[in-house]
Amino acid sequence: MRDSLDNPFSPGSDTVPAVWAGRTEQLSDWRDIVRPRRLSGLPERGRTILGEPGLGKSTLIRRIAEEASAAGDWVTPQLRIPSGTDPLKLVATAVLKLAEQAGLASSREKRIGEAISRVQAVAAAGVSLTLRGTDGPEPYTSLTELLVEVGIAAIASGHVMVLIHIDEIQNITDDKALSQLLIALGDALTHEVEVTVPGGALVSRSLPIAVYLTGLPDFEDMAGARKGATFARRFKTATLSAIDELDLAEALQEFVLDGWEVADGAGGTARIRMEPEAASLITEICRGEPFLFQLAGEQAWYAGRGDTITADEVRAGWRGAQREATAHVERILERLPGKERQFLQTMAGLPAADRTLTHIAQLMGLAKATDAGPTSQRLDTVRGIIERGRPYTFRHRAVEALLTSDWPNL
Repeated sequence: MRDSLDNPFSPGSDTVPAVWAGRTEQLSDWRDIVRPRRLSGLPERGRTILGEPGLGKSTLIRRIAEEASAAGDWVTPQLRIPSGTDPLKLVATAVLKLAEQAGLASSREKRIGEAISRVQAVAAAGVSLTLRGTDGPEPYTSLTELLVEVGIAAIASGHVMVLIHIDEIQNITDDKALSQLLIALGDALTHEVEVTVPGGALVSRSLPIAVYLTGLPDFEDMAGARKGATFARRFKTATLSAIDELDLAEALQEFVLDGWEVADGAGGTARIRMEPEAASLITEICRGEPFLFQLAGEQAWYAGRGDTITADEVRAGWRGAQREATAHVERILERLPGKERQFLQTMAGLPAADRTLTHIAQLMGLAKATDAGPTSQRLDTVRGIIERGRPYTFRHRAVEALLTSDWPNL
């Protein structure tokens, strides 16, 4: 009954998994704040969702994008920025598709036709359009102008939002390209147009445009250093951390209570259930990591063929996934600067009650506790791996488990 065609777990594929866990704060932010405020013409900043690999940043926004599409909104695909490429070309192409969806391509207005032509040039040449010394506006200005036209068309269409998602934003290493992209998006977010309200009065309103940027924590430093207060005013940044165990347990509750519905191979349906102990074991071993949660569930599903997933099957499946789980967390540690890795390893070597900045700094061979302050601050506020308190604790529970125990061994 259990096979690859009906497995509801999807680790690391950037698709929205059928078994969804947590991130209610970010989903509620879209449903209750971003979408209703922008639709009502109220100003609302774009969103930057950052976090270490495996925390489900891209998947989260894909889930939001699916909801937006189902509501009839105009949504770009996930615009993943490859390292070393010109992001303006990719975004310009997506904006042209939005313009086509809005019906602007068939517009006879000269203003709109010229805006489309300029963005077509940006889609072909990118930021190098500026370097050629050609007459006309900068690429970011052309992008903003067409985005404004798309937003105006969305207002005319009724209850419609425009949603733009740019992924792997940290891969934009060219200062000029990053600056132009952030300004283009930010100018569209802050742009206001006059509309006529019942009674004939003219009022100003913001456009129904939402922008989500996703990537690694390093981007916050890049954007902050290059754009400073302007970026902060136009984008609200959230750093994802591990998912709470209660949210993970809730995601598996359908298996425990009613069973997960699958085809029975005979034209009907059957239900795959999960022992409570099996659900608890998956919750425990994944340490709040969305990728590891999906990995553990996937392997438990494949470990048997019956209609009940047992704790023994979770263990058997996880044994086959341990190497991948270890490599996943090791990659997170390897990409950290040496001083940050040293801080985490030193912190992990102390008893939980002794994990203070003073003790950690002493064991690192530093003259005073304040010498370790900037490192601890980055690991907390930028990376979301630790939480500074009395004492310090790990927010990234998989990193803690790898450094302090024999995890992922059961």
